[in-house]
Amino acid sequence: MRVSISWLKQLVQVNESVDDLSERLSMAGFEVDDVDDLSARAQGVVVGNVLEREKHPNADKLSVCKVDVGAQAPIQIVCGASNVRSGIHVPVAMVGATLPAVGLTIKAGELRGVASNGMICSLTELGLTEQSDGIAILDELDESLPPNGSPVAPLLGLDDTVLELAITANRPDGLSMVGIAREVAALTGGSLSLPELDLDPSTSPLTTELDGCFYTITRIEGVDGSKPSPTWLQQRLERGGVNSVNAVVDVTNLVMLEQGQPLHAFDADALEQLTGQPVDAKSFAVRSARDGEIFVGLDDQKRTLDSRVQVVTCHDRPVAVAGVMGSLESGVTASTRNIWLESALFAPPRVRHSARALGLRTDASSRFEKGLPVEMTLPCSARASALLSQEFSCSESGRWVGGSGPAEAGPVLLRRSALHQLLGPLDAADGPEDLDDTSIENCLTALGCQLSAHEQGWEVMAPPSRRQDLQREVDLIEEVARLVGFDRFGAHLPDPLEPGALTPRQQAERRLRQLFCATGLQEVTTLSLVPASEQEQRIAISNPLLADTSHLRTNLWEEHLQICVRNLKASQRGCSVFEIGNTYSGSPEAVSQKAVLAGVICGDRRLSTWATSGKPQAPDYFQARGVLTRVMEALQLELSDRRLTDDARLHPGRAATLVLEGRPLGCFGQLHPAMAEELDLPEATYLFELDLARLLDAATRSNRWTPSFKPYPTVPFSERDLAVIVDRSSAATDLIQAIRKAGKPLLEQVELVDRFEGEQLGDNKVSQAFRLRYRGKNETLTDDKIQPVHDKVRAALSKQFQAELRS
Repeated sequence: MRVSISWLKQLVQVNESVDDLSERLSMAGFEVDDVDDLSARAQGVVVGNVLEREKHPNADKLSVCKVDVGAQAPIQIVCGASNVRSGIHVPVAMVGATLPAVGLTIKAGELRGVASNGMICSLTELGLTEQSDGIAILDELDESLPPNGSPVAPLLGLDDTVLELAITANRPDGLSMVGIAREVAALTGGSLSLPELDLDPSTSPLTTELDGCFYTITRIEGVDGSKPSPTWLQQRLERGGVNSVNAVVDVTNLVMLEQGQPLHAFDADALEQLTGQPVDAKSFAVRSARDGEIFVGLDDQKRTLDSRVQVVTCHDRPVAVAGVMGSLESGVTASTRNIWLESALFAPPRVRHSARALGLRTDASSRFEKGLPVEMTLPCSARASALLSQEFSCSESGRWVGGSGPAEAGPVLLRRSALHQLLGPLDAADGPEDLDDTSIENCLTALGCQLSAHEQGWEVMAPPSRRQDLQREVDLIEEVARLVGFDRFGAHLPDPLEPGALTPRQQAERRLRQLFCATGLQEVTTLSLVPASEQEQRIAISNPLLADTSHLRTNLWEEHLQICVRNLKASQRGCSVFEIGNTYSGSPEAVSQKAVLAGVICGDRRLSTWATSGKPQAPDYFQARGVLTRVMEALQLELSDRRLTDDARLHPGRAATLVLEGRPLGCFGQLHPAMAEELDLPEATYLFELDLARLLDAATRSNRWTPSFKPYPTVPFSERDLAVIVDRSSAATDLIQAIRKAGKPLLEQVELVDRFEGEQLGDNKVSQAFRLRYRGKNETLTDDKIQPVHDKVRAALSKQFQAELRS
């Protein structure tokens, strides 16, 4: 929002300097992004009178001018403009002046052998227009001119400063000069001088399809579309960042900048020619566009509409995109004599969808999207009609209103105790003290609120322009704190203060990240918004910015594979990543969120090249699976593997379900060859996906998380090897579990040391060899004590797996 200080001073008393005012607005929530001092554009530029104009002796297109600039003698200036002549008043940039609009510093010099001591300026060189046909002739811009030599800035409206404010979404009132004036009055205590509004103009009911909006249309006759706006109006629009078009359109834009309510004027005669029918108020309607409808906007761009776009129609012909832009064929032109003036309140989501569907954002749409008070729709229509009456000998022939009008607003109870409890005491010279009632009332009254006494505090009625923002008690408390100054309130901390600490689950999650990084994997963070999928149902979000971010993700591995693809295409030999993130399932009404630990090990691992003499060597299945083993062992967790054959992502013979504490935790496996070929990934690509919640539950159990002392053994161990022939389908994990159970209490450790397949063993038979470690608690074990336990282990394997003993 661009705020002209000179315009602001006409609305509210401003005694502060521009810098002080900028600071106060920024501290109050309206951050000042930029300060544009317009006077800098005309610094050193004065009013001059061309006394003589002669042709340059050495150039046909140059003129030599004698110009009176209020000095003792006229100065000589060489000018190249075709419209320069004697007897006119012009802006003259004196020697030493700088023109920032064109980046030029004026110096004395010679042009084709003739001395020149200044420059006669055009409006473009003063930053007032983008293009100009020649020098600025001040006699044509204003009838009363100041004396020669006077600064030209006041004459051209350059004696002003413009503030560029960043307006937050919860303060749509900040998108109007009146809203900013109210804010300044509340901050500084200055008196307001706001334009008078007719809050209840005469209207007639409008019965037509309005698609849920509040709509008013006014017939005004006797305007002149060829008439330019007066200078003061053009200057206000230019400082507000709006181009001047003609007096009719400029009045609608002025009301938008002044009050915040966008308006639109339709050419009444053009509408009748377009539709081929007489047009009255009932001819207008609001509906969703039909797929394929063509619309040409005021920007002369042809667009194809769809059902996401809301349009204003005349006899069912689209004449405007509701809240965004009018059509070119129904717009005000130089031949316009009668207009239909539209003032409406369109639903913010509908305007946002329309603007996004068309890729079009305008001053009007930005205001509608933030939300406007319905109470201001009719008064702003009447305000524009009054301004038009001042410019033209025009008259209203009727104003029609349809849709849901302003609802009866109710007061908000502000409790004194709630305010003091939330804000705390003020830091005063005599010690902390609560904010007094008078200060509270002054703050709210300055915002335009009406207060009535209540036994607990006040009943507050917010002004129409602030009712969208001031709906709750806490909103009023925030406004009081903002106007008083947040820095004036003392610390209001809990008593007593207790030190914070990470919970065991948070510590375990941090340790997980550190352990995976220590094994050579890199942590990544991917977007939780993804495109739609044909393979699985995903939850769509209601207002996506792009089709690629329109749904909630259901997994992490798809984006991890894409990361690998991008890295390998960038000449990386491998890519190993992991992520802790959420996946989403269910329906839009009941979204289920699940925390997942997932990752990919792909290609050569660069940290291991020292072991292969620098030659690339991709990890095999067991080396990749060992990464998870090392991490879990550090957390004192033991995972067992069960064959997995029904996961379409993974190689059916090289995949496993990971089991923790007897329950499935996730999966690990090599990427399916078909998918690896489709993505152009190496064969040695492995995925893992674990349930984070279950993993943290297991890692933080008291018997694992709290270290317990265990004495070092004082007696030696004894090892025995045991080889058995079992069915190929028998998992080593199951055999180890049976050995552990049968070997209690002397068995300390068991591990698989060999697995052999051969024809001599028989069909579907394998040999698995285990190393068992026995140790007594207080004595060295002898063979006569070990052998019975070892025989018990052999018997258990024979009974459970029909194992044939080889040793």
